Amino acid sequence: MRSRTPDRLCAEAVELAREAALEAAHPGQVGEYLGAVAEGDRVVTHLFENPEPGYRGWRWAVTVTRASRAKAVTLDETVLLPGPDALLAPEWVPWSERLRPGDMGPGDLLPTEAEDPRLEPGYSGEDAPPPNSAVSEEMEQLAAVEEADVTAGAPAAQTPPTTGSIAAVAEELGMRRARVLSRYGLHDAADRWDEAYGPKTPMAQAAPGTCATCGFLVAIGGSLGQAFGVCANEFSPADGRVVSLSYGCGAHSEAAVMPKPPRPAAPVIDETVVEPLPLHPDRTSGSVEPDTPPEELGHS
Repeated sequence: MRSRTPDRLCAEAVELAREAALEAAHPGQVGEYLGAVAEGDRVVTHLFENPEPGYRGWRWAVTVTRASRAKAVTLDETVLLPGPDALLAPEWVPWSERLRPGDMGPGDLLPTEAEDPRLEPGYSGEDAPPPNSAVSEEMEQLAAVEEADVTAGAPAAQTPPTTGSIAAVAEELGMRRARVLSRYGLHDAADRWDEAYGPKTPMAQAAPGTCATCGFLVAIGGSLGQAFGVCANEFSPADGRVVSLSYGCGAHSEAAVMPKPPRPAAPVIDETVVEPLPLHPDRTSGSVEPDTPPEELGHS
């Protein structure tokens, strides 16, 4: 346990501690004396300011000690420690937690943990689905009724139907894969998609209608199809994205139906009157006599 009061001889060894700090630091990088801290019996740490710009708030800590009944103070260690206002690097985060959507590039490989809560084992051939399966109890009961074995004959001769397997349902849901989405994985994806393209986004708040009534919505299968679809409008900000059925944008198919441009009227041709046009002009039809010699042109 630390002593409440520093040892007197160790506390007075300020110059010894400063010399040790000057030896460890760069020249001129040891500042003012900040005080002493008792670390234990006859163990004291002297603190000095570090004026180096790259270590703002850090302090040189020089620990001194002495043996029992000895008057000579000796040096224990010299380290650079952060103070209460020190500039520190952010806490280290594992790479799996630092990765963000969009960080993956061509050729990058992202390993998945064996116990990833978003995944669960796929269909293993057993009759019962794995725990936390995407196949709900209602779906399992429906599969059992459809695949129940029935013996032909009178009702009295019927044996109780045995529980059928869920092979057909598993094949439909793609559970022949090694691992599939768990219920947690489904909810996690739904929350993420709903946050990006859901009813609470500014675009959806100003939309004239929802995606559920839009002709550009492409339906998806599975349980997620009850709440999401894929946008197929190239002018929509969500083109090619999974959108909530409650999402909407200004590119809604029924937002504003453009009227067809008016067709110009057909040209009217009057074919009731025929006006003959002579191919050669009539010389007698003019005001000049044909036998009169032409007058010279000029001024009178």
